[in-house]
Parts: sequence; C-alpha cells; structure tokens
Amino acid sequence: MCGHAGRPDFFTSHMSRYLAIIPAAGAGTRMGAVLPKQYLGCDGRPLLYHAIARLCAHPAIEQVCVVLAPGDRRFETYDWQRFSAKLQPLYAGGPSRAASVLNALEHLDRGAQADDWILVHDAARPCLSAPLLERLIVEVGEDRCGGLLAVPVADTLKRAGNDDHSIATLARAGLWQAQTPQMFRYDLLLRAFRSCDLTKITDEAAAVETLGLRPKLVHSDATNFKVTHAQDLVLAQLLLQHAAEKK
Repeated sequence: MCGHAGRPDFFTSHMSRYLAIIPAAGAGTRMGAVLPKQYLGCDGRPLLYHAIARLCAHPAIEQVCVVLAPGDRRFETYDWQRFSAKLQPLYAGGPSRAASVLNALEHLDRGAQADDWILVHDAARPCLSAPLLERLIVEVGEDRCGGLLAVPVADTLKRAGNDDHSIATLARAGLWQAQTPQMFRYDLLLRAFRSCDLTKITDEAAAVETLGLRPKLVHSDATNFKVTHAQDLVLAQLLLQHAAEKK
C-alpha cells in the first residue's frame, strides 16, 4: 500500500527527472473523422499540438516522447520547431495505447533512471492547464506509488443491458473519473506494464494496480476532458480561446 512521502529504498542519490510520454498512434475511430483524432484541428492547431505544448511548457519536464504509428506521415508535415529542445518523436506505436506506452518505456530504458518520473498524457486531452499539471507534480510528491489527475463522479450512474435500457443504478460514492497525466516512477511503471495483460489495461494506473499498489488520486476538474466525440472539439476550442484571452 502507498500514500506516504518516505523515499523508497531503491532511490539513488541523483535528482529525479521528469519525462513525458504521449501515445499518439491511434486511429480515433469513435470520432468518425477522416484524420486520426490527434490530428484534428482545434483552435488552429492539431489536438496533439496542444498536448505537447502543455507538457513542454513545464520547466521541470526535460523530454516529451510522442509515440506515433510506424507509418505515420502526418506528424512531419507540422512545424514542431518551437518544442525542438524537448520533443522526441518515436515511430513505435503498438496495437493499443498500453502497447505504445510500453514501447516508449522500453525506448527510454537507454537513458531513464529507476526513480525518474514518467508522465503519460493523452494526445486528445488539449485543455490541461498549467496549475493542474503543477498540482499533480506537487501533490504526488515522493509518493511511492505515483498518482493521476482524476475527478470524483458527480452524476448518477446507470448500468445498461444489451438493449440500452437501464437495469441498475450504481452507487457513485468513492468513484472517480480518471484523467491524464498519470505520473509514476520509471522502474515501477515499466515493471507493471511488463507483467500485466496489455489487452486489459486502459490506463497506467490500472497497470500499477495489478501490482497490488494504490496510486494517489489528485483532484482535477472537468476542463481537462478527453476529446472523444465531434462535439467535444467545439468545447475544447472555446476553452483554449478563453485561456488564451486570459494571458
């Protein structure tokens, strides 16, 4: 069980680094669009641009690894020069998000240390704010398990049958909606992904939970949502424009 700020025995004397992974090899079929979801336009930029910008802007994050499909030819058509000091494209995407993250972790094995922090963020979650990212880093602190941004479930939940009719009302007490980034020590996350069934893993916290550990839930808010359906693009654009006007 985790949840305290004590330093694990495997820590070395060097200062832990912060490295980020953005899995961006999916086709985004639920959007029903011609382009893969990460390349859909939002406020004049592809969704992926905004995810990259949020992570590259944090001074503590040294590298942002974007995991692309091996045959991706769209990424190179955009101008990423602004992020060249931190951005690293990796054409090693797998058949699932989990497989892509594992491939990135294996790639980072060349330079990552056991106690380096890995932040995994969705390519289609463009409205992550600087305060939320900072809150995640600060509140996870030195927690042995790591943690993730999440929001307590507020709406009543229904379980549906095969005919899309409600068959039960679920108690929402203690339920949270997971978001990203999710942040874990490199060696812990790599061990979790290597030992679990990738076909059953939907996020990094789920992989860590298979080791019997309990990641910390860090309060987020609804603005850090994932673009899943076409109408989500409209809301994301409004939020991005509002954030730009406040600067």
